[in-house]
Amino acid sequence: MSASILDGKALAADIRRRLTETVARRVEAGLRPPSLRVILVGDDPASAIYVRNKEKAAAKVGITGDVESLAADSSAEELRQRVEAANADPGVDGLLVQLPLPEQIDPAQVRSWIDPEKDVDGLHPENVGLLASGEPRFVPCTPAGCLALLQANGIEVSGRRVLIIGRSLIVGRPLANLLSMKGVDATVTIYHSRSRDLERLGPQAEIIVAAAGQAEFLRAEHVAEGAVVVDVGIHRVDDPAAPKGYRLTGDVHPEVREKASWISPVPGGVGPMTIAMLLKNTVDAHGRRMGVDGDG
Repeated sequence: MSASILDGKALAADIRRRLTETVARRVEAGLRPPSLRVILVGDDPASAIYVRNKEKAAAKVGITGDVESLAADSSAEELRQRVEAANADPGVDGLLVQLPLPEQIDPAQVRSWIDPEKDVDGLHPENVGLLASGEPRFVPCTPAGCLALLQANGIEVSGRRVLIIGRSLIVGRPLANLLSMKGVDATVTIYHSRSRDLERLGPQAEIIVAAAGQAEFLRAEHVAEGAVVVDVGIHRVDDPAAPKGYRLTGDVHPEVREKASWISPVPGGVGPMTIAMLLKNTVDAHGRRMGVDGDG
């Protein structure tokens, strides 16, 4: 058996198309377009690529925006002032500070500075609490993308045993809250760095979400025959046989494809969905500020 593909690229394109239509209707009705501001601290090449991809994707659906760049040695106070200026700007609907941050800046502090009604990453403590209470304002983008990918492919989540590998604030913990929320109703287990017995827990799961942050961490022996596997990771690993001398891989070993019923590819799975959900959160934030619903 070879797994069917959870095609995030195609689904993200469909979501962007619908968002483009929503934005166009709002502009035709006389509203200003949605706006997204991204603050980038430092010159990390991967972060620069992520920000550029977000900027291009936003522009294609009609979201205006800008990127503010700060030097790598900027102080926390300098960043706070930029965040507070964006909070106070009525023309900014969505605001995010690109991670990772330089070591002199505490990301937990930064999350608390962002206006929770502009927090399109869904990481402000208020938004974390709303999700945990089952009344989310913004769902963090990667967890939202994972659930959308399952639902769009007709994969039943309610009542199913889900194993999440990883407990980060960005993926693992919010995904556990999202999947166990009333109306979604999965039975969730989190496996983390102090957990044991993946060889036992993995084969018990009907759905596995791998967000371990380790290349090809999940192996075939960890997966039940016919399980659904969502691969959140993306890593560049050396490969002399590849044309560029490296290849992209996820947290899931390629051998799992022969055992799973569905699997998300890397690239082209969760990555495009994360950006699509960021755009959706921005359009939703704009709708709340303008007093229109999600389709208006």
